[in-house]
Amino acid sequence: MHAFIVSVVAFIVLIAVMVVVHEFGHFTLAKLCGVRVEAFSFGFGPRLFGYKYGDTDYKISLLPFGGYVKMSGENFSEVSDAASGTATVAPASDPGALTSHPRWQQMLIGFAGPFANFVLAFVLMFIYYGWINDVPAYEVKTTVVEWVIPGSAAAQAGIQPGDIIRHFAEADHPDWENVYERLNLDPNQTVPVTVERGGAMLQLAMRIPGQLKGDDLAGLLPQFLPGPISVKEVQPGTPADQAGLRNGDAIQSVDGHPFHTVSSLLAYMQSGQGKAISLEVVRNGALLPLVAHPAKLDTGWKLGFAVAPPPYRNDPLPMGKAASKSTAFCVNNSTLIFETLGRLFSRKVPMSQLMGPVGIARVAGDAAETKGWSEKLGLAGMISINLGILNLMPFPILDGGMIMFLLIESVIRRDINIDVKERIYQAAFVLLMAFFAFVIFNDVARLPIFTHVKP
Repeated sequence: MHAFIVSVVAFIVLIAVMVVVHEFGHFTLAKLCGVRVEAFSFGFGPRLFGYKYGDTDYKISLLPFGGYVKMSGENFSEVSDAASGTATVAPASDPGALTSHPRWQQMLIGFAGPFANFVLAFVLMFIYYGWINDVPAYEVKTTVVEWVIPGSAAAQAGIQPGDIIRHFAEADHPDWENVYERLNLDPNQTVPVTVERGGAMLQLAMRIPGQLKGDDLAGLLPQFLPGPISVKEVQPGTPADQAGLRNGDAIQSVDGHPFHTVSSLLAYMQSGQGKAISLEVVRNGALLPLVAHPAKLDTGWKLGFAVAPPPYRNDPLPMGKAASKSTAFCVNNSTLIFETLGRLFSRKVPMSQLMGPVGIARVAGDAAETKGWSEKLGLAGMISINLGILNLMPFPILDGGMIMFLLIESVIRRDINIDVKERIYQAAFVLLMAFFAFVIFNDVARLPIFTHVKP
């Protein structure tokens, strides 16, 4: 019950912030353009409470799953009734009506909502990097290679686990951020690499791939943390549970490899493609050998346990670097959304993986209970970017659909027939509700009560 309450509250707060900022973007530009705003609502359905100031009714409505800004003249019924003389809600001559303004202003008003979400994501991450920036309390300062993915560019260069990178391309004594920068600056280039191995310096050469995605280090897995991998929670019925792994265990080594981060363990299991692995586990001060058989869970080979996060400290970045990191966060997440949509349309990713309100609530609840601000602000920034981009999709009802219609009307130099528009919007609404129901069904089907697997 506690987790449910936390998830619901976190979801409502998160959506409230996203929606208010989004609608405030529309609201602000509408006001600047002289459009009369009749209502600014958080939520849909019947009005619960609020207050009216000037022409605008600021209100809270019953269903907290979105919000809207109601502008004079934006409803088809208002335009058609006024045109036929049966109503005077927003006649064409009304300077406060949305339809009385140039199409370029209407398009800017439509774009302002998603733009406000992009700005929110940047501001949240700028605050995080510039004033907080959680980093592990205990870090490995040297550029130690924890694991090398077999067959990768790093493996082909001869780099091995345990090597310390002393020179990479043009960077002497680089940290991992320097390595990442050089990888992105020298695509399709062969660069010199000096590693320290067993006290000896080795001169190597690495051919950098032409395309790197996200935090890809061309097969290099960094060691950021000392100590073993701490197990927070073992999921019932998973390979970890069947192998005898328990909450509070510490994984000292895997097949003799002293992994310190779960990313290295995951990469190792991917290369093994389900091959059994031997674990050395510390439990209550004693060393315990276990054998686990990784299984294909979600999109890769996994054991099925959650990792206990390491202790963190604050290390704020200079303003310039914070701005750069915030920009990179927005760009990377925007690119990821388009890549995900492409995979959905090409059927490389099943539609069942889409996350709706229930899934977002669960993730928001987990982030709310996680120590530190990285998960909280990172999730808020990511969802804000998602909301901005999805609203710009050229689908009727969404902001992008309105902009698309306005662009078409600008090209043909006349308004599209109102009856045609209304029928398109009605059909789009039905499709959107059906899609929404499908996503919620998937969310519910993934709840633990339905996915619990008995040992």
